[in-house]
Amino acid sequence: MLNGIENLLSVKKSTKIIIVAVSVLTVIMIGALLFISAGANPLKAYYSLFKAAFGSFYGFSEVLVKAIPLILCGLAVSFAAKSLLWNIGCEGQLIMGGVASSAVALFLPGYVPTFMILPLMVIAGFVGGGLWALIPAVLKTTCKVNEILTSLMLNYVALKWFHHLYYGPWQDPAKRGFPGTAAFIEAAHLPRFFGTRIHFGLVFAILAVFLVYFIFSYTKWGYEINVLGENPEAARYAGIKINKNIVTVMFLSGALAGLAGMAETSGIHHRLQAGLASGYGYTGILIAFLSGLNPLVVVAVSILFGVLSVGGFKVQMIAHVPSSISDVLQAVILYCVVIGSAIIRGRGKLTWKGGKQNGSG
Repeated sequence: MLNGIENLLSVKKSTKIIIVAVSVLTVIMIGALLFISAGANPLKAYYSLFKAAFGSFYGFSEVLVKAIPLILCGLAVSFAAKSLLWNIGCEGQLIMGGVASSAVALFLPGYVPTFMILPLMVIAGFVGGGLWALIPAVLKTTCKVNEILTSLMLNYVALKWFHHLYYGPWQDPAKRGFPGTAAFIEAAHLPRFFGTRIHFGLVFAILAVFLVYFIFSYTKWGYEINVLGENPEAARYAGIKINKNIVTVMFLSGALAGLAGMAETSGIHHRLQAGLASGYGYTGILIAFLSGLNPLVVVAVSILFGVLSVGGFKVQMIAHVPSSISDVLQAVILYCVVIGSAIIRGRGKLTWKGGKQNGSG
């Protein structure tokens, strides 16, 4: 799969647009077949899906709510992948960012002025996610351990720790055995806009997009990251400090995911509870590669996935098909794009393990 993703990232921009367009059409056809197999009218199902997302201001606001953590997690994966680091641990980093910011909201009121609670939560979420991502970075630079394995396994460690806290020492006694912490004080709530659930995390996401774009487009450090990703040997020859860049990039990648966790706990749930671990970190991997690691395109792909997520629940009610069909469509999009890029890069030639090409004979 990673080889297919690398193929996608190395395809020319114009070719990539064609691949994505053909993939979307393929997904629409496959989705229609899925709806038919479930006994639903595909035209009615697709209409319901998009009406749920764009048929009202409330529907579109919910799309943006879903897109906020997806944008931040997509950026997190993209930021690391630019230097050929595969951060598969954004789900755990999001969780640890939510846990760290929740600790501020639960235990600091009364010890610091209330106006400092939210800024401290932002810092805690940022640092919490970043420190969790430092673990695979340090293991890679010191012990040459593959960051894919360590970052992925740390997701499960973070999830177990998260469960331990809201089922155990942080559980609200007033909830009488139901999982979750006490509600945050109002000073720990991110502001919301227009009477909807759209919260200030959207501002974080937009600022992060332009900051990442600026780093890669206009800074020397961004150039070094790109060189490191495209040709590590050339980067080493040019005197770029590879280990230092790996640690810094992984920390900032994890910090972006941690910020998503902070935004979810403070902007949506107003407490630490099970809804925080919703798979945003894993979906961020798909978004990063479907966007070609372009931070501006990350926004568009995140909104598309938000549409599929919000529309999936509406389709379940109207067309009587499982809401999980939106997850299936997301996966199909990825596979269509990866397969398309692999075919174009391979030019239809198959290669044996021995290195000989399989020709017409």
